[in-house]
Amino acid sequence: MTKQKLFSSKGKKKFYAYVVPAKKLKGIAESWAECEPIVSGEVGARYRGFKTREEAEEWLRLGARYEIKSVKKLEKGIYFDAGTGRGKGVEISVTDERGKNLLHKVLPKAELNRFLKHEIGEEATNNYGELLACKYAIEIAMKGGMKKVFGDSSLIIDFWTKWRVKKDVEEETFELARETAALRKKFEEQSGEIVRISGDDNPADLGFHS
Repeated sequence: MTKQKLFSSKGKKKFYAYVVPAKKLKGIAESWAECEPIVSGEVGARYRGFKTREEAEEWLRLGARYEIKSVKKLEKGIYFDAGTGRGKGVEISVTDERGKNLLHKVLPKAELNRFLKHEIGEEATNNYGELLACKYAIEIAMKGGMKKVFGDSSLIIDFWTKWRVKKDVEEETFELARETAALRKKFEEQSGEIVRISGDDNPADLGFHS
């Protein structure tokens, strides 16, 4: 994170949440001038600027991790995503509204990586990953009695899981779409709902896509 991103616009107050593990410090500064001497030169220090104190407090509560893209109060439900950025092909993520991993509820521990995500290989497409993540998210929602599933893929939510699939997709993807569309129908018959959100607000977001 560069200092340029941390400075607030003229006339607008900004709050800076910070954590300094080596000194066991954690708090919120009301200006960069106040925050800078606390974090400058400290190994492992993490800090981020926010428009409101409430957002700064929420980032700290969620663990002060840079990969947290949104600190908004999210609706309770199951969230899904897929990405390709760790160099091992597509992996999928399913979490609750606080970013807590949930794939262990439908997959054995041996099928999860150290980040508690599920890797599906270098040959899979990101869209296939999103579709599989959606399927698992619906299964987890139904298993736990949750009524809402959230994702940021228009293709998956508005088309593939509504059985609007072109026949030129790969057979494995075609069959997974058929299975997931049937599962979605059952979920919606039980008053479930699948909602599209911004990737910036998705706690399951892996931060990278192909």
